[in-house]
Amino acid sequence: MLPNVLILTLFLLPVRANAGILSFFSSLFGSTQVQAEEVSQNSQTIPLLQAVNSPDPKSSTTIDKFAIVGGTSLSSEASMPQDVKTSSDDQISIYVVHQGDTLPAIAKMFGVTVNTIKWANDLKNNTVTVGQTLVILPISGIQHTVKSGDNLQSITKQHKGDLEEILQYNGLSKDSKLAIGDVIFVPDGEAAAVTVTTIGKSSPSVPVYNGYYMRPIIGGIKTQGVHGHNGVDLASSYGSNILASADGEVIISKNSGWNGGYGDYIVIKHGNGTQTLYGHLSTTLVSVGDHVTQGQVIGKMGNTGQVSGHTGIHLHFEIRGAKNPF
Repeated sequence: MLPNVLILTLFLLPVRANAGILSFFSSLFGSTQVQAEEVSQNSQTIPLLQAVNSPDPKSSTTIDKFAIVGGTSLSSEASMPQDVKTSSDDQISIYVVHQGDTLPAIAKMFGVTVNTIKWANDLKNNTVTVGQTLVILPISGIQHTVKSGDNLQSITKQHKGDLEEILQYNGLSKDSKLAIGDVIFVPDGEAAAVTVTTIGKSSPSVPVYNGYYMRPIIGGIKTQGVHGHNGVDLASSYGSNILASADGEVIISKNSGWNGGYGDYIVIKHGNGTQTLYGHLSTTLVSVGDHVTQGQVIGKMGNTGQVSGHTGIHLHFEIRGAKNPF
């Protein structure tokens, strides 16, 4: 509301002066209105954007990965709301294929190889279809360049890998012949010579959440300490209950397939930004989107996926984004 004195002054001034002053106030308030309209557009009010086919995964300072929001998959860059983020490079993501997407473009989007996506989703070729849901498993390991005298068994032993995983990942059979110069990827392999290149990032320092996670089985024994992606192996009898280690939302529930060696497995996203993974199950009892409470039975222990003879029936339990206390 303009003061009465100013209003009276406006009317007493010559018409040209009045027009100039009114134009000034009109532009002032008009500018304010435009700014208000621009500010009102935020991540809560703008329409969700479609996934970018082939963005630069390093161009966004907000997030390296993506997430499902309201049923729509969003890539990195401008279309990703700032309140949706993953806590570290080892987080597992879900991507829904959109029109125009290709497997190489999706791999580039997440900074992984095409084989990483194929291996985690049991894909036999590079074809994907609109609406298909893909699991993006960040895979670390060793890239080995074959030299004279190398074979699959010697490469496996040299880098402390798993032969079945190497065969599955690289699309090979036990009888495959290697040629000098071939590149073999060893999932979760260890560097042992100058002819190898380490793939993936390590996280030397991770958060510790004392008391946040509960042991996912009752009784049983630990048969292998921390290995792979911050996982431990806990063994009990076939069909033993598997418990949710903390409250959260189920983002993956697979009840068939190899699935990167995990077999039937479940991944739960927790409120502290971490994820827990439960692998080699015989049965899954929850579905994607379910909200679970700590201690809830989510599956049964089994030996699906890549389980060697010496490990047998067990739960492979990972905590991604925090220290595994078990």
